[in-house]
Amino acid sequence: MTEVKKAPARKAAKKAESNWDVFAKGVFKENALFIMVLGVCPALAVTATFEGAFGMGILVMLVLTFANTTISSIRKVVPNEIRIPIYIVIIATEVTILKMFVDAFAPALAQELGVFIALITVNCVILGRAESFASKNTVGKSILDGLGVALGFTLALALIGLFREFFGTGMLAFGVTLPLPFQYTLFENAGLDQYAFAVLAQSPGAFLVMGLLLAGFTAYRQTKGAKK
Repeated sequence: MTEVKKAPARKAAKKAESNWDVFAKGVFKENALFIMVLGVCPALAVTATFEGAFGMGILVMLVLTFANTTISSIRKVVPNEIRIPIYIVIIATEVTILKMFVDAFAPALAQELGVFIALITVNCVILGRAESFASKNTVGKSILDGLGVALGFTLALALIGLFREFFGTGMLAFGVTLPLPFQYTLFENAGLDQYAFAVLAQSPGAFLVMGLLLAGFTAYRQTKGAKK
């Protein structure tokens, strides 16, 4: 009897979820990297520089938003038995098209990210949102969900890249990887490079920075929960 009563309550709560809640939860409450710990592979591989990390985040945002939109649009006509293969084909097609654009208009970014652009296809964040949200909700809410989750993932990647590049080199370069109309290096003549921890700009640095940030966010959540 209790379970029967709970079911309508869950449905009512889901319907009451506003558009802002759908968008914001992916940024904060269900952050793919720092809360759900998903998409760790690109977080470790492409965050040696801030621009590389931010560029990867933008690409994931485009793919996730387009994938959510497409999958939500066809959710009622896709046979349940073959939905996962269909989702993968859709995501792979969109990633392939996006990679062509990156190769053409942002070759420096394509060179830095390398094979990890193609590997967006198997990013568990994208397939996870397709299966858990886009396949069950309207196009409008799926777009907001994709934008929110991707923005949270982008901010997480950018934060890791910011820490690794600044503390690993003592500088922050802009316009080197991304196709910006200018090139500028922050703190280039500040002499901070002599205090930099070069290991942070290398592969082990990704584990160190991500581990410290995860520990910090976890400690903050636990402290906040204890106060409540």
